[in-house]
Amino acid sequence: MLKVIKTTAYNDMKMGTAGLRKKSKVVLQENYLENFVQSVFNAIGGVEGLTFILGGDGRYYNKIAIQKIMKMAAANGMKKMIVGQNGFISTPASSHVLLMNK
Repeated sequence: MLKVIKTTAYNDMKMGTAGLRKKSKVVLQENYLENFVQSVFNAIGGVEGLTFILGGDGRYYNKIAIQKIMKMAAANGMKKMIVGQNGFISTPASSHVLLMNK
């Protein structure tokens, strides 16, 4: 079931070198992660039919964030999601997976 949630923007959202790089207390603010993810999807013109590589450093909130992102990606029509084992993937590993799946 698709769920629409009204939110307001956060002014400090900025893409890091390889994704969202914020302290947990920032990302844990209500709808912060969801706003960031949807903003990325919108900025690239949508994700329908695309493949993404998803993972993090394995710290606190990583598994929950991955689950939320995967649900949002599916709701937006993403074709395929490559997720690191147990949600963990380093930036070099992501680059390697990207090159192997071009």
